[in-house]
Amino acid sequence: VIIPELQKSGAKIKAFDPQGMREAKKYLQDVVFCKGPYEAMDGAHAVVIITEWNAFRALDLVRVKSLLETPILVDLRNIYNLNEMEKAGFVYYSIGRKELKIGS
Repeated sequence: VIIPELQKSGAKIKAFDPQGMREAKKYLQDVVFCKGPYEAMDGAHAVVIITEWNAFRALDLVRVKSLLETPILVDLRNIYNLNEMEKAGFVYYSIGRKELKIGS
């Protein structure tokens, strides 16, 4: 549901899921499926974390920020600590917590 809605808004999607790629390819169209999280983030304007696999819990935030066009991370699983994201300089949105904006 999330990916098709983003596409309707004009988003171009690159995706990675360590467990669900094979199944997702059957249902999602016009998505670039990547071999890893960093490949999916390269050149992106934002990252949306939808699942809480360890591959997403252990991201190198300095590397993530360097790959992104804009340091925006939407965390639908509340994986990351607000202070950690603020120190890393991200605009950070999570569920049920305050949003962080650069310089706030």
